[in-house]
Amino acid sequence: MSQTDLKPIVDPRGRQERPLLSLARRPTLQALKRGKVLFYNNTKLDFCNYGEVFAAIKRHLAAAGITRFCDYKETVRGKSTADLENYAKMLAREKPMAAVVALGDMGTTPATTIVTIALEKLGIPSVFITASPGAELAEAVAFYRAGQLCLVPVDIYQGSTKADVSAQVDKQIKAIFESLTLPPARIGKRAAIHFALDKTPPAADGLLRIPAQRALARSDPDTPGRGMEEVLDLCSQLRISDGLPVIPPTEARVARMMSYCPFEPDGALVPEVGPTGKDITVRDVAVAAVMAGCKPTAMPILVTAFRALADPRYNVLQSVTTSHPGGNLVLVSGPLAQQAGLYGGPGCLGPGFAANATLGRAVNLAIIAVCRSVPGVSDLDCLASQAEFTYCFAEEPRLSPWPTINAERYDEKTTTVLVLKAEPPHDIIDFLSQTAGDLLDTMVDSATTLGSNNAYIPGNLIYVLTPDHALLLHREGWDKNRIREHVHTWACHHTPMVRNRGLVPVRPKGFEKLHPMPVTRSPQDIEIVVAGNRGGHSAVILPWALHSEAIVERVTTPDGRAARSIEDFAC
Repeated sequence: MSQTDLKPIVDPRGRQERPLLSLARRPTLQALKRGKVLFYNNTKLDFCNYGEVFAAIKRHLAAAGITRFCDYKETVRGKSTADLENYAKMLAREKPMAAVVALGDMGTTPATTIVTIALEKLGIPSVFITASPGAELAEAVAFYRAGQLCLVPVDIYQGSTKADVSAQVDKQIKAIFESLTLPPARIGKRAAIHFALDKTPPAADGLLRIPAQRALARSDPDTPGRGMEEVLDLCSQLRISDGLPVIPPTEARVARMMSYCPFEPDGALVPEVGPTGKDITVRDVAVAAVMAGCKPTAMPILVTAFRALADPRYNVLQSVTTSHPGGNLVLVSGPLAQQAGLYGGPGCLGPGFAANATLGRAVNLAIIAVCRSVPGVSDLDCLASQAEFTYCFAEEPRLSPWPTINAERYDEKTTTVLVLKAEPPHDIIDFLSQTAGDLLDTMVDSATTLGSNNAYIPGNLIYVLTPDHALLLHREGWDKNRIREHVHTWACHHTPMVRNRGLVPVRPKGFEKLHPMPVTRSPQDIEIVVAGNRGGHSAVILPWALHSEAIVERVTTPDGRAARSIEDFAC
């Protein structure tokens, strides 16, 4: 450390493996004429006029004398890295001379990039056809997971005509041919990735050096006010924060954060996620918790939240880069919520409550720093939302006339963490209803719109009712299950209204012929919690739902016992 450097901080990116893929040897054009070319459609070509991508490429190949094609179509949604690699092995059994993969335009891009990398590893020269904003995300995934890959972008979107699509393929056909046939001495240049972030990988010792730009020689970021501006500038420059000021994660602060975390620091909580394909470890979460401003007592809740995110039903691989503007909601129920300072009273989903704000923020900071799902660079968000800064609150059992989530699933002494990829809360205003029936009509009507994912993908709903609304329903004999049944029955759309708009529907088997079309799969999709202030503004939280479930996880000690006190975790 030079005399003008600040004391290092822990690098919140953790360790990046940064492998360099050994590209498959490309055939000559003459050899390609004798072989077979595999075309893999991740189902994105079935919509709009995107099918013209493969049609146009095949016309060019045929004109060059390449006429043997085999076609496969399979969604990558909801699949793990192992699933995707196994699918690539199945494709390889066709023994193709080369492969053309498409389309990397939106949320399926990371998974499809993984398939393309796997094909290269199996010795099959491959080219991945992309389109913005997925083109930029494919570069990120390939940069961190492979170092090089043949990516060819085409400038198309949902309004492109067949002629537009064909013209874009014509413009890029030379790049496609080069990707499949260049010799070893030249293919590296075609496969080079020019990515905006992390040109220099994190240091092997896990520390981040901070040049002192203001002559605060050997200042200590542990000392309030000293070296803070340098730390914040570097975090912003490296894109390892959410844009708000952070607490510098010094080794001393990370050690203090672990004082309520008796879990193995290098233990993986979420495996192989995001563009980096890196595991999110316990230590990574502790670093993010420091940056977010958490107290150490938040760690047991955070560890549980990340374990819930890792559940395959959550689809975290796609969720961290989706174009949907939802955040990762963390809803805590049970005695440890209050012991950790989490809050469910008046204003609980807004500013002013440190434990809520910092705990929810830590989840997002870990995703940005470790997964490198960076807004505007390697995250597909069209607009994003405030829910992606922080999204956390607790149930207040004293407010609810019904059992809380933890009591419904386990018992009142067990604490649970629910996670859901979801939109920000949608207001339900009703100051005038005098009966449960009238209030329920308002609640049902608020449960969906044609602009909401659940119009096309039925999934979870969370009603956050004010004490007044809960009292009105409870007074007339409505318990949670009766409310669930009612909402499931009546929250729906006229089926013709959800055809050929919005997004591609993903519905359970048997839903195709339903009319009207429900927005939940069953009454069990609906959670009802009571929080907030007296008055007439409740809320409904609508889901992302794309192969993604609400997950409820118990807060447990390292030996698997349900924790009864936050002090069970004191080290």
